Amino acid sequence: MRSSVVLILMLVVCSSVFAQPPRPKISKLPAELAKETEFLNPEYLVYSLYPRNASDVPLVIYLHGAGGVGDDINRIKGQPMGVCRGIERFKKGPCIVVAPQCLRTSKKGKRGTWNEQDLNVLFQHLKETLPIDQSRVYLTGNSMGGYGSWMWGGANPEHFAAIAPIVGGIGPGGPKDITEDLADWAKNLAKVPVYAFAGGKDKVVPADRSETMVKEIEKAGGERAKLKVYPAEGHNASRKVFSEREYFDWMFDQKREPSK
Repeated sequence: MRSSVVLILMLVVCSSVFAQPPRPKISKLPAELAKETEFLNPEYLVYSLYPRNASDVPLVIYLHGAGGVGDDINRIKGQPMGVCRGIERFKKGPCIVVAPQCLRTSKKGKRGTWNEQDLNVLFQHLKETLPIDQSRVYLTGNSMGGYGSWMWGGANPEHFAAIAPIVGGIGPGGPKDITEDLADWAKNLAKVPVYAFAGGKDKVVPADRSETMVKEIEKAGGERAKLKVYPAEGHNASRKVFSEREYFDWMFDQKREPSK
């Protein structure tokens, strides 16, 4: 009887351990590539949600919010965990999640922000070093990372099978800013599936930022852009997004069409 109880307890402990998302590996851009970036910490996080020796694995790139800026990569370890837990909970693996970090300031003293030049350097490196399925690369991010998702997707939609900005702004100058490249972003984002999420009570980045972007995409001829506003949520709407199957089902159902 006692041995049976011990065995049950061991199984419970083991199952709870294996249910936890994996600890991320800290990887680093080679020095020659790091020199090509302005606002990117050379270190980035890799969450490997796949068996060893796997190939053609979907990739999720997660861009953090303003609270993660700096040069300490450990500062952002908690931010992608909602995505990782959801992937495991809703059985969307195997998958790789990569989380880069935006520096607070550049070497020239400029305020740090996500920009496509930096992220394209990182992406090229990821394609060369990780066993990813390049037709299933997904871009998402929260707050400042939501802005980064709009921005990078608006500059380089050809990289992505789907883009999912969460409570994201649409201008480099902060929540009230609107990029002068709005029409160009919209034209490019019309080429890729987009699902934006916002909080109806968000006073940091109001939902009308996402509403404006989606309307512009539709105006540009996009037929695969949609928005979900959580009426009772504020700027922490991501907790609802990552707790629901809908976000993960939609994202992992998307696959980039081959270039013609």
